[in-house]
Amino acid sequence: MLVETLTALALAGGTAVVQAAGTDAWNGLRRRVRDLFARGDAARADAELERLDHTAEVLSSANDIGAERLRQEGLWQGRFEALLESLDAPGQERAAEQLQELLSFVAASTGDVAIGTGKAVAREGGSAVSGVKRTGGGQTGPATAVNTGDAEAEGPGSGAVSGVVNE
Repeated sequence: MLVETLTALALAGGTAVVQAAGTDAWNGLRRRVRDLFARGDAARADAELERLDHTAEVLSSANDIGAERLRQEGLWQGRFEALLESLDAPGQERAAEQLQELLSFVAASTGDVAIGTGKAVAREGGSAVSGVKRTGGGQTGPATAVNTGDAEAEGPGSGAVSGVVNE
């Protein structure tokens, strides 16, 4: 499997762990991550559950949630990368499939999330969103926007939103 593909999966996995923390998806994610890392080893399964619980605890008590989210995403990305690199080609394929299933589960369970976004500026009749923008009405699941940046609209016909937009 291509290194770029594995790296992208690992990055998405780290994001999914942090995204699911504190949500209804957490228990399902914990089980999936445990199974992915444990590979039938009970001690490894317990260690992963401890790591996951530590992540959830740290995120729930962080003073700077944006910085802590980034730190935890990086830590989990590194864990997923190390796991994928340690496997032979068939093992990587199986683990990649499990990780894809985990990502699909979290996406379906947590919906769209925007955290710590920057400033959005709309000019000359344009639009800008600092947060989550859903178009077409086909989205399911919740949408969450936390600590989104400022949104400014300049000029006639311009519109800007900080938060969640359903169009």
